[in-house]
Amino acid sequence: MIKLSKVSRLWIAAVGLLFVSQAALAQDAIEITRGSDKATPIAVVPFGWQGTSPLPEDLSEITANDLRNSGMFSPFARENMLSYPTRASEIFPRDWRVLGVEYVVAGMITSPSADRFEIQYSLYNVAREEVLMSKTVSGTQSQLRDMAHHVSDEVFEEITGIKGAFNTKLLYVAAERFSVDNTRFTLQRSDYDGARGVTLLQSREPILTPSYAPDGQRIAYVSFESRRPEIFIHYVQTGRRERITSFEGLNGAPAWSPDGGRLAFVLSRDGNPEIYVMDLASKQMRRITNHFAIDTEPTWMDDNTLVFTSDRGGRPQIYKQDINGGSAERLTFVGNYNANPKLSADGQTMVMVHRQDGYRNFHIATQDLRRGNLRVLTETSLDESPTVAPNGTMLIYATRQQGRGVLMLVSTNGRARSVIPTQFTDLRVPSWSPYLP
Repeated sequence: MIKLSKVSRLWIAAVGLLFVSQAALAQDAIEITRGSDKATPIAVVPFGWQGTSPLPEDLSEITANDLRNSGMFSPFARENMLSYPTRASEIFPRDWRVLGVEYVVAGMITSPSADRFEIQYSLYNVAREEVLMSKTVSGTQSQLRDMAHHVSDEVFEEITGIKGAFNTKLLYVAAERFSVDNTRFTLQRSDYDGARGVTLLQSREPILTPSYAPDGQRIAYVSFESRRPEIFIHYVQTGRRERITSFEGLNGAPAWSPDGGRLAFVLSRDGNPEIYVMDLASKQMRRITNHFAIDTEPTWMDDNTLVFTSDRGGRPQIYKQDINGGSAERLTFVGNYNANPKLSADGQTMVMVHRQDGYRNFHIATQDLRRGNLRVLTETSLDESPTVAPNGTMLIYATRQQGRGVLMLVSTNGRARSVIPTQFTDLRVPSWSPYLP
């Protein structure tokens, strides 16, 4: 059995990072559980296919699900379509105007060689009766899902002006419990929607708080493989690992700086959990906070500012601190519990675990850092570990559902919600990748 200090046990319990699993689920793409009729109506017509054998993926369905997950679009049901164009020239606006559809995506898939595929796709504005975009994307059979996500990204950006984030990746930790004393922890990487999961690391001891570097090629996480917490960096392409910290007591909550050259984390080597920053090139380290309270869960607001969770005011709330000195400034005042902050790409919106006064359940909320407005996004309970898409339009968090740990996706406008199914039944600590090459 793992033996932890009192501080370590409290810290792990507070951030909800120890968990168990049950039987396995079939792996699939995101399961849609809730949407919104206020989103923009769009039709993603089933893509044509000139081959003789069925394709292993329904690329138009993947594209439609991507757009739905953003919370900005409401894909029209394909069984209710009046026509099924595969090229822009085949789109008749009257067919779609009568259905209330504002945009149409049509495409044709071809295979110019044995293991090469192309999607020729168009985006059509029904009201203006105008082709907004006609493009081609190609790849191998193993890249079919990437091609569909690429179409989603292009369509999303053309209409909204916001760069799409559907061709990104997700990290999470899963656990398989075989007996009371036998649990296997797995660090998984998948598409953002849970498809194509790949195992990066397995351990009989807990793996905690994985976090992508800004280059998308490195991952920081906490491992208990030596029976005490240590921080590692894992290199995605090679699988090489580097131990970063192994101090007595707590080593936890690693967070990458925007330039990827520094790592913030929590140590209790001086007797109390405090936040430190290490320059990864020189391995030089300095202490940032100095308070008798517990300071934890750092994340970077910009190159020189950290936001973090602290109970220095009596209850967990979120503060910011200049790493070059000065006093910490409290950022959250609504609710009796605010923790585990994450920032949107523009630094204007903070996502966090929130509990309202008078309530017992923990939810995910956003706070506008300019105006101070707070909005609760989730309706589940025991919500934790939010992670934000690089374009800020979606987030994924961990929660409990029917006694098991699951990952939920919610659009930051609150219009779309979905469960991310995987082959595992107990999941925690998701981390969204940056944009990848």
